[in-house]
Amino acid sequence: MFSHVMLGVNDMQASKQFYDATLGALGYEPGVIDKKGRCFYRTPKGVFALSPPIDGQPACGANGGTVGFLAKTTDIADAWHKAGLENGGTTCEDPPGPRGEVMYLAYLRDPAGNKICVLHKL
Repeated sequence: MFSHVMLGVNDMQASKQFYDATLGALGYEPGVIDKKGRCFYRTPKGVFALSPPIDGQPACGANGGTVGFLAKTTDIADAWHKAGLENGGTTCEDPPGPRGEVMYLAYLRDPAGNKICVLHKL
């Protein structure tokens, strides 16, 4: 359904460091910055991108919005969360762990305040 997801950032280097670490914990390669200063993480199934807002206003997290990534195991979800905390992210929601009997979730806010999570289906 989705071709790409792009999040606004205020400090590209801080955000790239954060996403290189967190997405690296999930097995993805570091992002590539293009000539316009945007950062892209490309996969055969889609693209995740970072960009300063086009309107020149500061980036901010979407109230009620969350971008979720899949984790293959709970250990990988925990490694993702740890990498985020060590690279400028802040924890939010409940601590990483099971939610009911069907999923394991971990939440973070990135350096620009965007809420992201990983989900492992139990």
